[in-house]
Amino acid sequence: MEINQLKPPKGAIKKRKRVGRGPGSGHGKTSCRGHKGANARSGGGVLPGFEGGQMPLKRRLPKRGFHNLFKKRFAIINIRDLARFEKDSLVNVETLITSGLAKGPHAGIKLLGEGKINYPLTLKVHSYSKTAKEKIEAAGGKVETV
Repeated sequence: MEINQLKPPKGAIKKRKRVGRGPGSGHGKTSCRGHKGANARSGGGVLPGFEGGQMPLKRRLPKRGFHNLFKKRFAIINIRDLARFEKDSLVNVETLITSGLAKGPHAGIKLLGEGKINYPLTLKVHSYSKTAKEKIEAAGGKVETV
């Protein structure tokens, strides 16, 4: 058997219901929507979460916690992720983004100290932890803020 001979099992594929194609189709005139009412009209129906006038679950449940709209979210990079860069190279924001280590909209890049590094690198990031700085400097490199 070859890939061009494969077929789905009998009954697995069902034809799409084609509505509004005349009285002979069985789905003509009102197109299976019934007569009048909100759901019969274009754009009709209720929004998701609407419970027929009853107070929706989303509003019945108590509010908890606090969400800070102004919190800065950093792209996190650990020392173990820096193994892909060559010895004595300059690692800045652009090289981290092009290498795929930092993705998405962030307030900056933060370096954390998880892992080990055995060779010196020069890093230019927005923020770094104390342990990350110690490990980089112990290997002979240096860390600077942008």
